[in-house]
Formats: sequence, C-alpha cells, structure tokens
Amino acid sequence: MKKRALYDLGTIRSKTMALSKLAGGVIVAFYLVMEKLPINEDISFWIWFGLLVAVIMTVDFLLGKMISRPLGRINAAARQMAELDFSAYCDIDTRDEFGELSQSLNTMFSNLQDALHRLEEANACLEKDVEYERILLEQRKELADSLSHEMKTPLGLIRAYTEGLEDEPEPEKRQRYIHSILRATERMDQMLVSLLDLSALESGAAILSEERFEFVELVETVAGRLLFDVPEADYGFSYELPDEKVYVSADRQRIEQVLDNLIGNAKKYVQTGGEIRLSVNCEKDCLHFAVFNQCAPLKEEEIARIWDKFYRSPAQKCKGSGLGLAIAAQILSMYHVDYGARNVAGGIEFFFYFLIAS
Repeated sequence: MKKRALYDLGTIRSKTMALSKLAGGVIVAFYLVMEKLPINEDISFWIWFGLLVAVIMTVDFLLGKMISRPLGRINAAARQMAELDFSAYCDIDTRDEFGELSQSLNTMFSNLQDALHRLEEANACLEKDVEYERILLEQRKELADSLSHEMKTPLGLIRAYTEGLEDEPEPEKRQRYIHSILRATERMDQMLVSLLDLSALESGAAILSEERFEFVELVETVAGRLLFDVPEADYGFSYELPDEKVYVSADRQRIEQVLDNLIGNAKKYVQTGGEIRLSVNCEKDCLHFAVFNQCAPLKEEEIARIWDKFYRSPAQKCKGSGLGLAIAAQILSMYHVDYGARNVAGGIEFFFYFLIAS
C-alpha cells in the first residue's frame, strides 16, 4: 500500500479531519460576523440556531456519503462472500482506503471464481476415467472442506471489522480496522494462489520443465534473499557449501520454490536467538541438501504429518497457510527423490537428495 501524507485528502482520516475543522471554522466565523451586526438579540439567536442545524445536517450528509454508504456496500459484499457467493462485486470507485479495500475484495472474488473455474476444467479432463473421477471427487471435497475451514477466520475478521467501522467515530481506529481488513484479504489471496498451485501439481496439470543449472548458486541466492539483510532477524546463521560447482537437471523455478519453502520454514520456526544451519554435500552422483533450525523437538506423529496440507503443529504456532511444505513435498515426489524431516540434537532438520547432472 502506498504511504500517504498526513494531510493528503485522498485518505478517510484527512477528509474527516478537514470536514470537522471546516465546520468549526464556519461556526466561529459566523459567530464573529453576528457579533458585529446591529441586530436584535432574539433574531441573532434564531439565525445562529438555524446555522447550527444547517452545519450539523451538512456534516451528517457528507459523513454518510464518505463513510456510511461505502461501508454499507463493503459490508454487503463481505456478507455475500461469507455466504460463499463468489460472484459478489464491490462498486466503490474512490481514491481512498475504501476504494483500495473494494479493489482488494474484487480481486479476491475474481481469484475465487478462477479457482472454481479451474477446478471445473480439471473435472472435465478426468471424467473419462472412472478412477480419476473418484480421485477428483475426493480432492474437490477436501478442497471445499479446507477452504471452508481456513477462510472462516479471515472472512469473520473482514465482516467484524467492516461492521465495526460503521460505529467507530475515531479516525485512527477506523484506519487500523481498514488495514486489518486489507491484511486479511491479502492472506486469503496468498492462500488461494498456493492452493491452486498445489492442486495443479497434484492433478498433473502443472508440467515440469527441465534445464541444467548450478544448484549451489541457487541455494546461495535463496538463502541470501530470505536470511541475510533482515533487520528484525534474531537468529544465527551458518552454512557449509562445496567449493566446486554442482549442476542438476530440473525445473529451476520449482526447485527454487522447494528451497524457498524449506528455508522459509526454518526461518519461521527457529527459536528466538537460535541457529539456522544450511548445508549441501555431494555423495558420488547425488547431492544432499539440509537445513537445520534450532527449536523444540516434534513428536514422531507430528513429523509424519507436517507435509500434509493445512497442517500446523500445536507445538509450533504460526500464521502461515500450512501449504508451503505440502507444495515442496509434492514437487520432490514428482522427481522421485528421497526427502524428509527428523529431530536432531537441538532442533529439526529438513533434507532431500537429488541426482547430479553430468
């Protein structure tokens, strides 16, 4: 979101502040004028009273136009979406926070419609085979259950904050509510993109390309982006990489996605002041990648489930979508390589093996 200046009239806060100051200024100015005019005190009182009523009605009308009416339309659209009506459309076209919120909601509605459309296309392709049809129906049921479960919280937040905005007189609190709604919509959008990507991989709709690239360089790029130059970082980082170049033949973008998810997971769950260790070792015609994060150990049944969609360990609470490791596991499974996670001294290690290209 673009940062606006404090007195930029493109924000709800600045509009309400300007309106309140203007109303106060009009009242004070009229009072000073009335004091200078040689008119009867009773007449002056009624003129003053009429002006006060006119100012109040004008301010009420403008606040309704700027805040109440847009909030009503946003609330109606959010209510439609909470009822799983993804054809909802929010028609607010302003250059303020309500306009941005309306655009975000419409983008999210569009993504949801695209998700359903893509699922319908996958269904049409798999109807030719009875076994594929059975698998597809199971996947669609799981997707519907997962979407219903995972979206209840952000949809509830959107509706609660939207309804709260109608009765909240303080501009700063309204601004915080709007930011919370935007964060919830962004979270839902990211979840949908990840879920669609995972569904495409599982159904075979996503095709893996193949190219020869330098693996260690890719590891350094991903680790540098995620772990270095992070001001809020509170962890130690060490690595062990081979001096020679190591090449693999695979879909570079998908392998980068695997590294992103595994290293990002280590960063997400490392304990405060803990350590992250990254290593790449070559064993004959195979490389071994591992990333360690210092944290409390997991139970064996939890380690077996961390690759499942939407699974979050009770011992490691996080606001993630629970899809990153599932995507990494699906990509590695498509290459038929060994991968896994295990408790080691002081924490957890994620690893996988991959054939070295000649």
